[in-house]
Amino acid sequence: MGKIEQILSALKQYNQNHTPAADAAALSDFTGLDRSTISRYLNQLVKKGLVAKEPGRPVRFVVVEGQLGPNANNATHGGKQEPGGLNQEGAMADELGQGDPFEGLVGARDSLQVPTQQAKAAIMYPPKGLHTLLLGETGVGKSMFAQVMHDFAVFSGQIGGQSPFIHFNCADYADNPQLVMGQIFGVKKGAYTGADKERDGLIRQADGGVLFLDEVHRLPPQGQEMLFTFIDTGQFRKLGEAGATESASVRIIAATTEEPGSFLLRTFTRRIPMVITLPALKDRSIHERFTLIEHFVSQESKRIGKSIWMNKNSMISFLLYDCPNNIGQLRSDIQLACAKAFLNYKSSGEHYILINQNDIPQHVKRGLMRLKDNRDELDYLLRSHDDLLKFNQSPLQTAVTVAQPEPVWVEGEETLYYDVIEQKIEDLRQDGMGQERIQEILNVDIDTYFQEFMSTIPGRFHTDELKKVIDPEILTLTETMLRSAGAKLHRAYDEKVVFALALHLNGSIARIQQGQTIYHPNLNKVRGKYADAFVVAMEESKRIELLYNIQVPLDEIGYLTLFFAADSLDFDTSEEPKVGVLVIMHGPSTASSMVHVANTLIGSDQVEALDMPLSMSAEAMYDMAKETILAMDEGRGVLLMVDMGSLMNFGAMLSEETGVRVRTVDMTSTPLVIEAGRKAMLGRDLHDIWEGCRGRQGRQSPKTVSQEEKQLRRLIVTACFTGEGAAARLQDVLDKQLNHRESFDVKTLNILNKSAFMKELDALKQNYRILAVVGTMDVPTDDIPFISAMDLLGGKGLKALQEKVDEEVAFMQVGKSLQAHLNQVDGQQVADRILRFLDAVTGRMEVRLTADVKTGILLHLGFMVDKLKSGGKETAFDNLADFKLNNGAAFDLVRDEIRGIEKAFGISIGDHEVAYVCHMVVENGVS
Repeated sequence: MGKIEQILSALKQYNQNHTPAADAAALSDFTGLDRSTISRYLNQLVKKGLVAKEPGRPVRFVVVEGQLGPNANNATHGGKQEPGGLNQEGAMADELGQGDPFEGLVGARDSLQVPTQQAKAAIMYPPKGLHTLLLGETGVGKSMFAQVMHDFAVFSGQIGGQSPFIHFNCADYADNPQLVMGQIFGVKKGAYTGADKERDGLIRQADGGVLFLDEVHRLPPQGQEMLFTFIDTGQFRKLGEAGATESASVRIIAATTEEPGSFLLRTFTRRIPMVITLPALKDRSIHERFTLIEHFVSQESKRIGKSIWMNKNSMISFLLYDCPNNIGQLRSDIQLACAKAFLNYKSSGEHYILINQNDIPQHVKRGLMRLKDNRDELDYLLRSHDDLLKFNQSPLQTAVTVAQPEPVWVEGEETLYYDVIEQKIEDLRQDGMGQERIQEILNVDIDTYFQEFMSTIPGRFHTDELKKVIDPEILTLTETMLRSAGAKLHRAYDEKVVFALALHLNGSIARIQQGQTIYHPNLNKVRGKYADAFVVAMEESKRIELLYNIQVPLDEIGYLTLFFAADSLDFDTSEEPKVGVLVIMHGPSTASSMVHVANTLIGSDQVEALDMPLSMSAEAMYDMAKETILAMDEGRGVLLMVDMGSLMNFGAMLSEETGVRVRTVDMTSTPLVIEAGRKAMLGRDLHDIWEGCRGRQGRQSPKTVSQEEKQLRRLIVTACFTGEGAAARLQDVLDKQLNHRESFDVKTLNILNKSAFMKELDALKQNYRILAVVGTMDVPTDDIPFISAMDLLGGKGLKALQEKVDEEVAFMQVGKSLQAHLNQVDGQQVADRILRFLDAVTGRMEVRLTADVKTGILLHLGFMVDKLKSGGKETAFDNLADFKLNNGAAFDLVRDEIRGIEKAFGISIGDHEVAYVCHMVVENGVS
């Protein structure tokens, strides 16, 4: 049954079971197919007069009575269901000759029209048809076409319903001429060493049917002559037979990938009357390729037992990419994409399987760069499809028969391929690991985080200060272990390693004593990379076990190995690598101009530009971008900032092809480029910069309705390698030695994974105003002050933190005072929002404001917000034009950040008020 027939049948069934008419959405729910597919075929049925439209919205469809005839069901031939199905024009199979196998081929009325006519003529030619030679590149579907020729011979009554179809690949025995000839013609006993009995060949087995000889050009010369003799006379001799001949009625279909002009083919074409050339995939229409893709994805959907979705860009890539190995490669590439999407589905716990650009092979992604030259045809082809295309395993969705290539996987491997993926994820979950832990196993690079941790440990410290956060017994143990390890490994450890290991042991020993799990996601890698240090770590761990009567797990020994393998000289980060930022824009100088402004304001050449004139092709720009990114990358990845069009798809392709981590920000503006460049200069992680830019895009989107802000609690974050141990001790110091302790909370975080730490910090910002981060490892925190553990213990940091707390308590008091004088907004809420605004502005300008100046700006903005909220007018700023001209960059920066206040309170702040605030910051800021 063809797809269009099944849509008609489904509509009829729906009409009987539900209402007299159905719209496309209702029929989509009923069948499980996507609405656009349903709509397309319903309109084709209307044109054929089989379905009628009812007026109104939404449009409803009803079956025209008497039009669905008795032959609409599956046709059979000799008890066997025939391929049938949909042709390129969407005509029903019974209108074209019910069950004709050729009508199921994709392109039967298009690129395969001539080959199909030739094949039918060869089968029907009296008295017993013509032998046929199939020409075509690897993977064009020669094997399937030969099978369909056999099926047509059965369908047309030229051969019997049980007639055999024998497939033999001559290349399988090409290195043994006697064996290949024996396989085809049979063997007489004693014909060669090992021929101990007489055996029939494939010609005898194919008697009355079809023998398909694939890669026929691999036949040895003697075999070719024997084959030509059979073609000419119908007679053959078994290998080793010198006298009697045998006869058989066999139609020979031969196939080869040889060039038509080769000497071999000239010989074959003289002896084989019908020569059929099958077109390469590049010579077939995009519509045909779409149908092939649809079929192959539906096959995978059926194999998995779940619908598969594909986004439109991925579909376009598959439709346009260069596929030199034709249908065979297309199928293989689709299977790979489905497998990757399946892996993501199983590991992430999603409820659907979605193929996106990250799942498709790199050479497929390049197809998207040909969009410009094929836009009209694609728009027409995909006009009725949404941004996501659904492929269903339902029989309604897979009714087409296409010319399939030779199998890509061996029998039984298709299911196991998915089983292996599923089993791998399931094994991790059986071990009690959640999604986060599974991702850690796949992605965490402990070496990187360890190096970052060590790089921020101070080179000198006082033992008395260290004992404030570390048990003296642990400090003694640390020094003993490092002396012993140093002697065994022939190295010396400085105070930095002593401090770092002591902090680590302070937390890990407590975890082991409490029965908490210690997990090292790269244990095997560490064991292999630092084999000597690992052995020493195992020996030294005995000291811990004896002293504390505990069992040190193997994962903890993996951490100890890193400390024993450490070389302090490796931790110099004066020239720490940074994320690269590359801006690509359409136009002759758009990107260059934007980057010039950004680099000038951040005082660096961190951002680079590529201009793309409108006359330049996407492929040419892609090649330029690839070279630039390879040159820019310092090992931490590149942020790609683009405007629109094909540039938006470069990121994933570049990442896969170059091995450089690339993330993309589209709809780029100058403030976004400045923000990205500034964060890259601070050493922020690629993902953090990317997410920050996306967050600013969302914040800058116009909104007319404000969200009421809640008052934020104050927070101090303590951070260390494990999130425990040293961080907990630091919290004790804050609890005991800071005044106004009731005015702020303290939270400890793990900084082993810097990216995860920054994400958690960003999440905390939603509910807290973070006053400072206190920790053992310095991480760039933008506008949040960082105080090292050693500075805190030494007194200098404690004094600075106390000043910060005192200042914040004063600001909170200002907020309470405002409450009595404001009518439209909450005083403490507006104070919190203004303080966040000032932190952002001073951070981006790299200036500092005294507490008095901040208080003055807070009061000014608080009263201004209340006035504007009640409908009042803004205060005029003298010589506004001159001020903007002389302070353009600072004005734009304040304008950008003040949008947060506008959004929070549902007001519009004009340029005059922005100028007042900008003036106060510029005049009072201290570098």
